[in-house]
Formats: sequence, C-alpha cells, structure tokens
Amino acid sequence: MPECRLRTAKYALTASALGPENPFPAFRAVKKDNRYRFAKNVPPRERARFGRESGFRVLPYRMQDSYTPARRIRKFKAIVLENDFLCATFLPSLGGRMVSLLDRAENRELLFHNPAIKLANVALRNAWFAGGVEWNLGQLGHHYLTCAPVYAARVGRDVLRLYEWDRLRGLAWQVDFHLPPDSRFLFARVRVVNPTLHPAPMYWWTNIAVPEANDVRVLAPADRAFLPDWKGRIDLTPLPQYRGADLTYATRSKNAYEAFFRIRRGQRPWVAALDKEGRGLVQTSTARLKGRKMFAWGSGPGGRRWQENLSLPGQAYIEIQAGLAPTQMQTLPMPGGAAWEWTEAFGLLAADPKIVHGNDWEAAWRRAGKRLEELLPAKKLDRLHAEFAAVQDRPPDEILSAGSGWGALERRRKLADGERDAVPAALEFPASSLGPDQEPWLKLLETGALPAINLRSGPGQYMIQPEWERKLVIALESGKGGHWLAHLHLGIMRAERFDRAGARAAWRRSVAKTPSAWALRNLARFEKSRKRAVELILKAWRLAPGFAQPALAVEAIEILAKAGKGPRALRFIRSLPPKARAHERVRIAEARLSLKFGRLDDVERILRREFITVREGEMGLTELWFSMWERRLAGRGPVTKEIKEKVRREYPPPASIDYRHD
Repeated sequence: MPECRLRTAKYALTASALGPENPFPAFRAVKKDNRYRFAKNVPPRERARFGRESGFRVLPYRMQDSYTPARRIRKFKAIVLENDFLCATFLPSLGGRMVSLLDRAENRELLFHNPAIKLANVALRNAWFAGGVEWNLGQLGHHYLTCAPVYAARVGRDVLRLYEWDRLRGLAWQVDFHLPPDSRFLFARVRVVNPTLHPAPMYWWTNIAVPEANDVRVLAPADRAFLPDWKGRIDLTPLPQYRGADLTYATRSKNAYEAFFRIRRGQRPWVAALDKEGRGLVQTSTARLKGRKMFAWGSGPGGRRWQENLSLPGQAYIEIQAGLAPTQMQTLPMPGGAAWEWTEAFGLLAADPKIVHGNDWEAAWRRAGKRLEELLPAKKLDRLHAEFAAVQDRPPDEILSAGSGWGALERRRKLADGERDAVPAALEFPASSLGPDQEPWLKLLETGALPAINLRSGPGQYMIQPEWERKLVIALESGKGGHWLAHLHLGIMRAERFDRAGARAAWRRSVAKTPSAWALRNLARFEKSRKRAVELILKAWRLAPGFAQPALAVEAIEILAKAGKGPRALRFIRSLPPKARAHERVRIAEARLSLKFGRLDDVERILRREFITVREGEMGLTELWFSMWERRLAGRGPVTKEIKEKVRREYPPPASIDYRHD
C-alpha cells in the first residue's frame, strides 16, 4: 500500500561559510522605481507596472557579504517528504530551498542537485547559491531569506509547511507541501497574506534550477517572450528564434539572457525543460501564478565562469521560473487585508521527442501541454487546490526547524497596540523564538524606551516599519531613552522613507550624545561635501570596532577616491589590518587606484587572485585587466583604437575574473 512519509535527515556537502552580517545599513537609492525602455513591438497595454516599486532595497535586513570559499564539508538539517514515486529534500536553514526532487520510478533527479553550496553575490543581500527550488517574495531579486532560516513544521502526519514573516513588506507567507501516497507530482500550496491596512506591491517568483545540456529545450504555451537586456530595454520577440539562435535551447546563445514567456490567452500556465528523449521536469500551477520564465548563463566565457563559480567543474544549470506577474520587472498591487493563494505542481513529463524538439514551435509546446493534461488535468489541480485549503489553517503539530523571532515580535506589537492580528493563526511564531536580535525592540514595546547598547557591540538589527518609528519618536519626545542608539535608529528609519534631512539631523544628535562609527559613517554616506565626507568617514574609522573594519574600510576607500584623494586612499589601504586589507572590495579598489597611478604590476598581481563576491552583471574586473594591458602597450603614448582591439584579441583576462555576460 503506497504511503507518504515526512522525516528529518542530515545533509552534508562542501559549502561556503556564510560569516557574520555586515553591521552597516544598506540604504536604498532615491528612486523607488526602476526605469525601462521598450522596443516598438511591446504594445502600450503590456507595459503596465514595469519597474513599479522595484528599486533595489535591503533594509531592515542587513547584507550577507562576508562569506568564504566553499572548501570544507558542512552539515545541514534536512527535511525529506517522500512517497513510493518521489523524494523531495528541503534545507530549512537556507530559505527552505528544495535541493532535490528525485523521481524514484526512473531513479532520475528532476532538479539541478548542486553538489556544493558555493555562495556568490547574486541575491538582494549578496549571498546566494545555485540549485534546487527557491521561493522569492516581496522584491525584485533573490529573496532576503535565501540564505537564512525559515520555519518548517509538520502539519498532520505528512504535510510539510514552510513559513516566515517578511520584514520588508510586512507580509506573512506559507508554503504547504502535499505528496499524496499515489502521486507522481509534488504539490506546493502557497498563501501570502497582507495583514496591513495598506496595499503592497506584490512580487513572487518560484525559481527552479534544472540541469543544462545542449539537448535540453525549455517549453511553455507561448508564441512570444519578453527579453530584457542589461541596459534596461525590453523587447517582445516571436519564439523560438532571436538574433539567429533558438533561445529555447540555453547553450545556443553565447550571451546570458532571460526570456519571459507571454502565456497564450486561454492556456493553463506551465513550463518544462525536456531532454533529447523528451523527458524532464514540468512545473504547472493554478491560474493566479501566470508568469513563466527561463534563464541561461549562455555559452560564453563569462557564463561558463559563473557556472564554475556556483558549482563544481562539469556541473551546469539553467532556471525555469513561475511568478505572479508576466515578468519580474512588474509588481502587482495587493490590497490591504488580502490573502493570495495558489498551488504549484512539480513532476516528470515525457513527450514525443521528435515533436517537442521539432522545428514547429507551436506543435512542440502543444504536444508537451497535451501530455501534461493527460498526467495532471487542470481541473484535477484546481480540485486539489480546494482540498488542500482544509489544511492551510490548521496549526502545526510539530515545529521541525525554527525561523526568526520577528513574527513573534510583530504579534506582540499588535497585541500591545490593540490591533487585530490578521496574520494566520496557522503560522506559529513561538515566544521562544524571541532572542537578542529582537530584545531591544521588545524593550521599547514593553518599557517605552529603546535600551542603550555598548558602542563596541554594534547597533543591533534595524527596523523600518512605521509603527516602530512612531514608538521611537514617542519615546524620545517623552524624554525616554534619548541616547546615541535611539537617534541612530531614528535616522535610519527616516532615511529609508527618503527624509534625508531628518535622517542627518537624527545622526547629528546621536553623535552629539556619543560619537560612534555607526552614526558618523551614515553622515559620511549622505554628505554632499566630499571634503567633509572624508573627515566623517575617517572619524568613523578611528572609532570602529574590529568586526566592523572590513566593511567600513571599503566605504572609506570609496569616499577618499571620489574626493580625489587617491594617494591618501592607497596609503590608507596599506595601513589596514590584515583582515580588512584582505577584503575583496579593498583589493579591487587597490587595483583601480594602482592603475590610475601607473602601478601596472600591482594591478596584475591583484587581478590574478580569486574573487568570489563579484556582483552578477559586474564587468569591472575585466575592464581593469584590459585597461592595464592598454597602458602597457601604449607606454607613454595614447591608447589608440588599434591598441584596444589588440588587447581584447590577444590578452584575454584570466578565467577567474571573467564574469562578462556578453
């Protein structure tokens, strides 16, 4: 008799060490929206909400940018959900990532099962790793919790629930995984709740990594796709050909690219990656999750370097994705008090390889869609979605892995303020989850004052929620807790809502109370006078505790360089303690300054070392390499067009720094 089982297990593999968070706040740019340009083939009616509320932002979260290379075996707690046909493995300490989905009947891994967790600068908070299925909420980019713990719980005997509280948008989310005993599909029933009274710009994308191969084709029920380039221009191109290559095969393009399939009206949403035998993973969902996408690194040296940086040699992947909006550059307005729900399904699809790999694109996707309908009819998925709803409000029977204490703190705040708690009761945030990160804010709630913290221990975790800002203002106006830390946090809250003058005033009061690296650094970041910014950042440096020095050194060098203090910046670099000088961004800054002052051997020495925190899309290292060789070949003469062409032709950069997308 088939059965479903839910169990915990140990999961060990080579993995990076995440390291401590950056203690300084990462402020967002002035613009809330991203700007895009459209090709003429994008109809005006399909340009709605592109870029809306999608500007890069991180607060109240802190950056995760101090990880190390993956050089030793690390152990993780895993949760396994299995029946006789499928076995799914999740890592709750890393965002609930589903790292494996094994089809037992064929002994076939359906996902890209990464043999190593190699962190790289790809996520909103920097640290990210490739492989499996991740759940992205709230903001354009890889989620804030992709390298952080989330709650995992058993509901009933065999339902796995992942859930957490999203601090940025003030949203609650849960994913209930169902694997009926006789099912060849894994089901994920998702619910996102906006418990506030105000609308939220909603973003959700499920990112699925699958193995890359020359014969793997990505299919979806679409005849056109939106293609953004790296300069913010959106094209709407017929499928499958684009600029001489069939973009539904990931390795036929040299450049990295992403294609958002415009799902045909009347078609159920799905996406699949099928090999030469017509077999591979298919993902489908109920109607609300209507967007579908594929991402490929391309076959060029930069794309290959990214693949090696994120896994082991010989391992490569592509991504197929599903989202709420037609593209990831769009958000949807989610009303206050709303709850959005949908169910996703993951499983093996097999279709006639001659047709799904044939020249007739529409015939290819229609054949795959027909096979999906035979295996999992859309009406059956809708029926299961309704049946699974009976579980979504059931409280956990057992918490298998703990997340953060922020959900518990929010519940305490709502109770203290006499607000209706619209966060689903099924999401259990135990009081035991409240810890040192939440303690200062809990004290503010209970005593009406934010407690002081020792300068050397740092400012603690940040808050941007309006309700907490009001509490802090009331405390200060009533004369409670008017110390350096309270004014520091008030300034950060103001800066996040673009009250730059109010932020600076609060930080000046903080410095007047007690000078600190924390407030002086923030003032330096917002100072218009470059001379004054240099003074402030160097004062901050002299007061910074050791754990803050690597991150602060990067910013100090940047401010010195912008102020035209290049020689001083080089002297500053050479005076740094070893840990700060070894920081990758310090080494890159040293290479740039060395180039400026003609120290070309120093540039080459620096660039021949390993770099693991280069941002996706960042081309600075290769440009430094080319500029170094241009200066060498030019000698005392000008860098001519011929020299530039010769350098790019005959002096390729080391593979370790070549992250070019084109």
